[in-house]
Amino acid sequence: MPIDVAAVVVTYNSTRHVAALLDSLPDAFGDLSYSVVVVDNGSTDGTQELLARRSDCTVVCASNDGYAAGINRAVRTSPEASTVLILNPDATLDPDAVPRMLEVLRRRSDAGIVAPRVREEDGSLSPTLRRGPTLGRVGGLSFTGLPVFAERIEIQGEYDSEHEVDWAVGAILLVDRRCFDRLDGLDESYFLYSEETDFSLRARDAGWATVYTPRAGAMHVGGGSGESATTHTMQMLNRVRLYRRRSGEARAWLYFGMTIGVELRRAILGERQSWTTVRALLQPSLRPPQLGASTAYLPE
Repeated sequence: MPIDVAAVVVTYNSTRHVAALLDSLPDAFGDLSYSVVVVDNGSTDGTQELLARRSDCTVVCASNDGYAAGINRAVRTSPEASTVLILNPDATLDPDAVPRMLEVLRRRSDAGIVAPRVREEDGSLSPTLRRGPTLGRVGGLSFTGLPVFAERIEIQGEYDSEHEVDWAVGAILLVDRRCFDRLDGLDESYFLYSEETDFSLRARDAGWATVYTPRAGAMHVGGGSGESATTHTMQMLNRVRLYRRRSGEARAWLYFGMTIGVELRRAILGERQSWTTVRALLQPSLRPPQLGASTAYLPE
């Protein structure tokens, strides 16, 4: 018989946070049967040694093939389970969070992915819900709060009740294993960022909804493995790649040009990492090699 939930975590230099995540899991799962597999993507800060001292998880040490590859590897290593719980190492779960998420999957036949209510480290609401990418939502005008311009959902009332969303930040997601297998897991070509966006949108294409529930709670620190000009560049390039794959080359050129404009504006206003991103957008040879997006001017 399969267990209820296979929890999967990918770590990379995560000594500051991963112990708190693992400590929160017994209460978070309640009476459910579960496993925990942690794939470490080549940490150099003692994460592997920390994990080796624990008896509450299976640890797989791997080369850094990216976040999506790590999640897929963790799922393959896990015992048979009816659901997969994707967790960032800098998250912690509230007591009974997982049974409450699982109840949504069992109650709603259309649900393939469930996202909980997430708070920041200071206790404030973390706006984790998102609208799908469009030309109007490239960036720069999200401060208007208008849905046509804003990908991030910041309206407080949107976090008060259960409802379907286009996608949600992937720090804590419970996925029906049938949905995960139908999509062949996360798309490893993204390496880092946009894999959860792509997964939820592909799930919707296949008839599986992403559902938000406020009944399950969690905390997410964010940036637990560090942020840099390189990771920001990956994020922006992957947004373009995702849009191109879903909307076609003609519209992607517009999205690409608008992305360059947004990043140039950010750089002029003082965000130094955006200068690195602008250069990488304009000169393919400067793009992070992990993405395999250096052969064409319009990122593929």
